[in-house]
Amino acid sequence: MEDLVAELTRALVDELDGHLAAEDAALVARFPGERPGRQPVHTVYVPADRYDADLTRTWGERASQAMTEHGDVLRDCLGEFLDGPAADLLPLVEDKLGREPIEDLRIDFEDGYGARPDDVEDADVARAAKALAASQAAATHAPSYGIRFKCFERPTRRRGLATLVGFIDHLLTAGGTLDGFVTTLPKVTSVAQVEAMTLACDRIEATHGLPGGTLRFEIQVETPQSILGPDGSALVARMVHAAPSRVVGLHYGTYDYSAFCGIAAPYQSLEHPAADHAKAVMQAAAAGTGVRLSDGSTNVLPVGDADDVRRAWALHLRLVRRSLERGFYQGWDLHPAQLPTRYAATYAFYRDGFADAAERLGRYATRAESGILDEPATARALADFLVRGLDCGALRDHETDATGMDRAALTALARPVRS
Repeated sequence: MEDLVAELTRALVDELDGHLAAEDAALVARFPGERPGRQPVHTVYVPADRYDADLTRTWGERASQAMTEHGDVLRDCLGEFLDGPAADLLPLVEDKLGREPIEDLRIDFEDGYGARPDDVEDADVARAAKALAASQAAATHAPSYGIRFKCFERPTRRRGLATLVGFIDHLLTAGGTLDGFVTTLPKVTSVAQVEAMTLACDRIEATHGLPGGTLRFEIQVETPQSILGPDGSALVARMVHAAPSRVVGLHYGTYDYSAFCGIAAPYQSLEHPAADHAKAVMQAAAAGTGVRLSDGSTNVLPVGDADDVRRAWALHLRLVRRSLERGFYQGWDLHPAQLPTRYAATYAFYRDGFADAAERLGRYATRAESGILDEPATARALADFLVRGLDCGALRDHETDATGMDRAALTALARPVRS
């Protein structure tokens, strides 16, 4: 009987391996798992005419100045975070602002820049590209960076392409590189626009003799059409798979999406139900693909008197924490004084959850008995939590000793390569 079972099992395995071979290969190709490397905790958008080679440093200084001028306000806003596991937040934030104030930068030629005469935008394209090359040469640039250009709708298509092509040409001519370079494709309404962006990347790479796949882009989800297509499908999922080697991110656009949905201006927010629906669809579409998610921005800026700063900082802290709890580990920042609360909220999130995550992962690794039965998927999530905390500076390498694993082992557990 045992021989019969073994023989039937072998035969079935061989038959089903052949039957499912194409599906097995497609699953790995479409859902390869998390992309290697760290994900930035934010993207800073700066209008192109305000960008210069020293911007990263000056933003860090302005952020530190805001912390100094309104230190008591920030402590009040942080409240309970300063009494618990995150009591050392502010020194960590101060260190971050001096060391790496911006993790991801977009030089904006779209909404933040506006419509200007072609000769003016062309001049800003050339100047900004040369400034980026200069920051690369001085090693003062953000770890990742790029541009946002005008969308592929007919009225702005030519202008957007001229900016994209011109910026890359000026950057390379000035001796700059495309390492870490990402472009943002805004207001996407169809899969065809994603395919068109892929074609544009192909042509630009061929013209400059660049290796295939050098140029990567993120899709800005700021139209209802990108979430729900005319056929009733989740169009954003098809967009992700239309350019798997080039699409690296989905970024939610708070205000355009809200306006397209007819939401009145006072109620447009990252936490509106319409926003939560769109982001839930984005999250499901990106899961397992290696495409990273970013929440949008708040337009309530910490400027003015102490009360204005308090309101803006309290809101930003709450929104950043809310996004992190929902699995959106990145968001937009639009002003230097948002950096203190971006890092404070992010660091509080990881430091607040560190002890529990480390203990549970340590028990899982040693198979120790406990009152919580964590499965492999949960162990991966726990490891990913710690890796993200290490990547952004919220946690220190030695703190993970409690798990019995170093950073390399945690990363291998958190982001296994699917085969």
